[in-house]
Amino acid sequence: MSNAEDFGPAVPDTTPAGTRLPRLWLLRHGETEWSREGNYTGLTDIPLTEAGEAQARAAREKIGAVDFDLVLSSPLVRARRTAELVGYPNPQILPHAHEWDYGDNEGRKSTQVRAENPGYLIWNDGVPNGETLDQVAERADRIISLVQAGCGTPMDRTPDATPVEKVLLVAHGHFLRILAARWLGLRADQGRHFVLGTAAVCTLGWDKHTPAIVRWDY
Repeated sequence: MSNAEDFGPAVPDTTPAGTRLPRLWLLRHGETEWSREGNYTGLTDIPLTEAGEAQARAAREKIGAVDFDLVLSSPLVRARRTAELVGYPNPQILPHAHEWDYGDNEGRKSTQVRAENPGYLIWNDGVPNGETLDQVAERADRIISLVQAGCGTPMDRTPDATPVEKVLLVAHGHFLRILAARWLGLRADQGRHFVLGTAAVCTLGWDKHTPAIVRWDY
């Protein structure tokens, strides 16, 4: 396997400051009891299982020897513990990097929800008394804008900032899928097409100045 540092164009496009455009590594937290059972797990703060901790340790090798400018994490314990086991015990906590607030579906199995409402699909139907998809997307956009600050991209909201080049974000399944769609300039509901397992690693970057997926779900 090639080192993660090698991914990207041989002659990268650059920001107005002359640095290479930023790459964003995504890491979903390791297994929890609810993720193993297929329960919607939004704001409920439950720990990793023993298997989830092992998955998180294994993710360290998947990421490789990357010298990150920023390591970001959801505030929820399953993400913070994953970051610690990967080798980053003191990530910058982003309160808005939490998982989708599933409202009345929190803690319920997706199979239960579909049994009561045949044809239900969260990407189309949303969640009762929880966050809308647009609200989750707005939170994802804030993180993309942070990563791309000073880069002169359409998502750059702080053009005077000093650009960063390599960022790791440890967060959650639905949230990271939505963030990936938004990085690509797609509607948030297109996150449905990006399968993401527990403790999976992804890299978002560029094809010239076009936002692109460099690697997914490895």
